Amino acid sequence: MACKKKTETVAEAAPAQPAILAIKGFGPDWTCRGFQFEIGKTYRHEGKVAACESGFHSIEGHPLEVFDYYAPGLSRYAEVEASGEIARHNGDSKIASAQITIKAELHIPEIVARAVKWVFDRALPTEGSSATGDQGAASATGVRGAASATGYQGAASATGYQGAASATGDQGAASATGERGAAMACGYAGRVSGADGNALFLTERDDDGNIIAVWAGIVGRDGIKAGVWYALKDGKPTEAQT
Repeated sequence: MACKKKTETVAEAAPAQPAILAIKGFGPDWTCRGFQFEIGKTYRHEGKVAACESGFHSIEGHPLEVFDYYAPGLSRYAEVEASGEIARHNGDSKIASAQITIKAELHIPEIVARAVKWVFDRALPTEGSSATGDQGAASATGVRGAASATGYQGAASATGYQGAASATGDQGAASATGERGAAMACGYAGRVSGADGNALFLTERDDDGNIIAVWAGIVGRDGIKAGVWYALKDGKPTEAQT
């Protein structure tokens, strides 16, 4: 019995996906999983692209998610452009890409600023609030809610999932008590507090308002306690009176 002739078909190439600006973490020597990277260079992965398995990984969503993989104080970060085939992780906003360009180094204050902007850009009017006067108070309770207090002795609180609280005025206080939240105080004598797993950011200023030190940490690590207020003194987080 004669065999039927096999019909060969050629699969159409998948349409190219738009390039994605993302954030990538590295070790202190600019390596990731044993691969050496360099600012300004482009790298191409040959073969399968799968999140957590193969390809070049980065974070396309909430900027603070990069700290889940590379902790502050022990890592370096960069803005990257991911392109080619893209695979997404179903647990967070981590992606794997076939090609990656390491564009520029990002420092902690820049990542914090991007995180606050990211949350504010996505916060619904009922989920975000702002207080600009002296001793003002702002609270955000919804998913990705954002609260900002810019006046003297302002207080900002974010209790929802991926919430961001920012206090930029003198003696401001910011707290994050939800999941994957962030609290930042960048004014003179600012204080921050948070729940386990949340990110805290502090700026220390001299009496003239000049920045002399910055600090970033994660509650539950390196001795940082949940529910405790911290201020930055001599470049180190110090428990502060409420």
